[in-house]
Amino acid sequence: MATLGGHGFGAKVALATAINNLDRVTGVINLDGGPLDHTHYEAYQEVKDYVEIAKNTDLSSMDINQATRYLNEEINCSKWAKIFA
Repeated sequence: MATLGGHGFGAKVALATAINNLDRVTGVINLDGGPLDHTHYEAYQEVKDYVEIAKNTDLSSMDINQATRYLNEEINCSKWAKIFA
């Protein structure tokens, strides 16, 4: 269970994540996010795909350098790869 929060674009991602995971989210803190519409669905789907990559990887068998290398190879966006690493 989690409470999600975000500002600006991150608020839209937090809200989209909550909407698509009602059974796992206890609340959303949305700062300056504006309305959610279909224009942000692709960004949400991208983040959701990255979460699935991280979730379905047994990182416990890797040291930090191996895990970072693996995530950098699997996640196409270097900024997101660093966040997940």
